[in-house]
Amino acid sequence: MAIRLRRRKLRGPGASAAVDDYVTKGARMTVRRRGIYLLPNLFTTAALFSGFFAIVQAMNQNFEWAAIAIFIAMVLDGMDGRVARLTNTQSAFGEQYDSLSDMTSFGVAPALVVYEWVLRDLGRWGWAGAFVYCAGAALRLARFNANIGVVDKRFFQGLPSPAAAALVAGFVWLAVDNRFPIRDAWLPWATFAITVYAGLTMVSSAPFYSGKSFHLGRSVPFWVMVVIVVVIFFVSSNPPIVLFGLFCCYAASGYLYWGWQAWRGDANPAQPARPVGTEPDAD
Repeated sequence: MAIRLRRRKLRGPGASAAVDDYVTKGARMTVRRRGIYLLPNLFTTAALFSGFFAIVQAMNQNFEWAAIAIFIAMVLDGMDGRVARLTNTQSAFGEQYDSLSDMTSFGVAPALVVYEWVLRDLGRWGWAGAFVYCAGAALRLARFNANIGVVDKRFFQGLPSPAAAALVAGFVWLAVDNRFPIRDAWLPWATFAITVYAGLTMVSSAPFYSGKSFHLGRSVPFWVMVVIVVVIFFVSSNPPIVLFGLFCCYAASGYLYWGWQAWRGDANPAQPARPVGTEPDAD
């Protein structure tokens, strides 16, 4: 014999109020589940503030502080991702927030700083060079977000935007500190060349070592600590020269490694991997 169950409906004057209260509690639970992680996003916010501070200092003609602020943003940007992975607090919100912060601190800020410094003396060439850098940073970040999971994590495809910003800001810091032997007449064009090089290298396919294969939780040989101490000593002895020299070497390393891979006949490790079962288009 079949038994038919019937749903009982809430009746009475308090029925609708009970339903509304239940819906409200469910909405509150949903909002709580969609909260954001505080710790990694604090580092991202601090990096964003450093980029904004660099823009403000450039408008006030304090270019040395503007360059230093970009370097501080670079350090903070490198910490937020590692903090999120160490504390297992990765989120889609954090990824998008980090991209917007990077665009401000390493795309807009260096372009405006270098334009306010000397590129404005070149007229239309100056703002065109600054725009090439800014657009390169935007395209590089968009490509990075689109290629997550399909590119070898050991390498970046193109110069990462923090390194490009450090290259431009390091040159500004070095020249403002009067430690770079270059004539004033050549300074705007030298700055233009470095800015355009950084912008175009960001959208290139050159493989740059990412350092993501290095894990802080693993043990390292003793000589690694010695190298770290030596690097800290040299950077602290003369920050503008050492930092600019280091990032010049890094900005050229991708092309050198790319050429070496091509000479050996190996594929570019920074190229996105093709889906399984697909073949390149025939000519």
